[in-house]
Amino acid sequence: MSDPFALVTAPLHTLHGFITGFQRRHSAQMSASLLAQIRAGSEKLRDFDDAALRAESLRLRQETIDTQRHVPEIVDAFALLDEAAHRTFGIRFHDCQLLAGLSLLHNEIAEMRTGEGKTFVGAMVSYTRSLHGQGVHFMTTNAYLAQRDNEELSPLFDRLGVTAGLIQRDQNPQEKRQAYECDITYGPGYEFGFDYLRDQLALIQEAKTSLGQRLHRQQRGSQRPPAAQAQRGHFCAVIDEADSVLIDEATTPLVLSGSADQATPHPEPYLLAQQVALQLTIDQHFTLDPRTRSAKLTRDGKEAAIEPLQEIHRVGMRRPWHLYVENALQANYFFNCDSEYVVQDEQIKLVDGNTGRVFEDRTWSNGLHQAVESKEGLTISEENYSLARISRQQYFRLYDNLCGMTGTADDSRAELKDVFGLVTTPIPTHRPCKRIVYTLRSFATADSKWDAIAQSVRDTHESGRPILIGTRTIDGSEIIAERLSGMSYQLLNGKQDADEAAMVAKAGQKGAIMIATNMAGRGTDIKLGEGVEYLGGLHVIVAEPNGSARVDRQLVGRASRQGDPGSCQTFVSADDRLITQHAPWLARHLRRLADASGEVQADMTREIEKLQAQVERKSAVQRRQMFSQESWLEDAKSTLTQKQA
Repeated sequence: MSDPFALVTAPLHTLHGFITGFQRRHSAQMSASLLAQIRAGSEKLRDFDDAALRAESLRLRQETIDTQRHVPEIVDAFALLDEAAHRTFGIRFHDCQLLAGLSLLHNEIAEMRTGEGKTFVGAMVSYTRSLHGQGVHFMTTNAYLAQRDNEELSPLFDRLGVTAGLIQRDQNPQEKRQAYECDITYGPGYEFGFDYLRDQLALIQEAKTSLGQRLHRQQRGSQRPPAAQAQRGHFCAVIDEADSVLIDEATTPLVLSGSADQATPHPEPYLLAQQVALQLTIDQHFTLDPRTRSAKLTRDGKEAAIEPLQEIHRVGMRRPWHLYVENALQANYFFNCDSEYVVQDEQIKLVDGNTGRVFEDRTWSNGLHQAVESKEGLTISEENYSLARISRQQYFRLYDNLCGMTGTADDSRAELKDVFGLVTTPIPTHRPCKRIVYTLRSFATADSKWDAIAQSVRDTHESGRPILIGTRTIDGSEIIAERLSGMSYQLLNGKQDADEAAMVAKAGQKGAIMIATNMAGRGTDIKLGEGVEYLGGLHVIVAEPNGSARVDRQLVGRASRQGDPGSCQTFVSADDRLITQHAPWLARHLRRLADASGEVQADMTREIEKLQAQVERKSAVQRRQMFSQESWLEDAKSTLTQKQA
């Protein structure tokens, strides 16, 4: 077979303006003949029955393993999956999807607009890489999307003799190992990292096993210890919404926690700290830093806080007393219910700020979680301590082949290249985008903003167009829901996500109104109902700008998918966190400019864009500093281990 990456100078008409990392390396455009070969190969396979199609896939797999080819015959692999997709779903891949697949096989980030078929691009690359027989990890932003993609694509892979599995938080070790033994394993990105940490702990435990026990196990023919690692290697990772997994979530390391061996701590220090915090006066006893969202006691504050300490002098504490009080102040002023957390089943459950999803098994560290429990009047839980940790950057760099897809990678192009060595490749759209972007509306107060959003929803609803209202927090989603009292709407947030798929499926129907946190901003496919196209399509309202403009663009991307009509508009107020935390001067400016209704008539788009860019730069610096620190700690640990050996 001829080189599948042969180049020609004559481009396809669909490749106009297509500039990729592959082109930059080879100074030429992608071969039109390659796409033609895939189409021709797929056409030949139409005469194969299902058994023959499966046999051809298994033959290609064996050939790839035998020849140890770095990349299998791409034309054959893509043609097989194209034909299998047609038989399973009645679709065929369009040229832009094939080009994105080729980009991913070069270990790049394919920047694809929302609605361009990233799910099948991921399947294309996962299948091709799975032919090596070494396992492919397909990573999503959350457990819901992983389960959805696994269920949707398993019949496709099964048709070609490829197995697919799913890792979930509550699986036992045997179930985890079975999932990893599959050719393709689906799961949220963080769960792969936590499984890696569990494997490292298992290896440490195995190293402590006596020589006699290991020999006895080998004599019985058991090479794998009962607590052996689940993952069988890090050959390839395919990441959906790569900027979210590699960038947004990278501000915090992966930390595997366990309960302390000590007795459950006495709740008195946390309860008393909360009482003391409520009696202190801002500026006199403590200061607040909105940028770091932290509290600091002044000298007067420490003196005022120390007097009640005599009441608990016999109760053991795990940290200096003033830190208990500062945690209580931080909980009171910066951690709000239905924003940073929710209270469910008499427990504090954290909310992901980027997605609005509730995490069942995450806690804050260093006593902050217990401070929030005290604030909410809940039973004080036991503090956890770190068993193992790794930065997300370090974990993803373990993979021999790393690639991904997203609709919003351009802002993070440099960071993706510097940290992960990933080139970002823009992929042309299958059809031109018809989205209408209305001018940003600004307000002096949150109340005036919510009132304006509610009125905008009523006005748009009269036309019959479906509306998606995206809020940054659960609290925000419930505020606008109250403003729309009397109207029929769907509410999707961290509290009501059990029927997510069914709710999203209805969001594009005529007259539908969906209120959702950012959990509806990634991975969800809102299809227009009958006749909605002629009404103007889906209208998206961004109810509050996020710190990262990429998160807003993901939400906006729910409208105008694959050439559909649609529109969007962003609303902002001086009370929004983006402004209060990072630009208090802008809050004052908005209040000065507001008219009697509370609205600012001037277009503040440039100011908001500049502010988001500034916040994103600060976040990038924070991620780089954390990565450098984690790398230094790892090097120091390795050096110490070598000296002890």
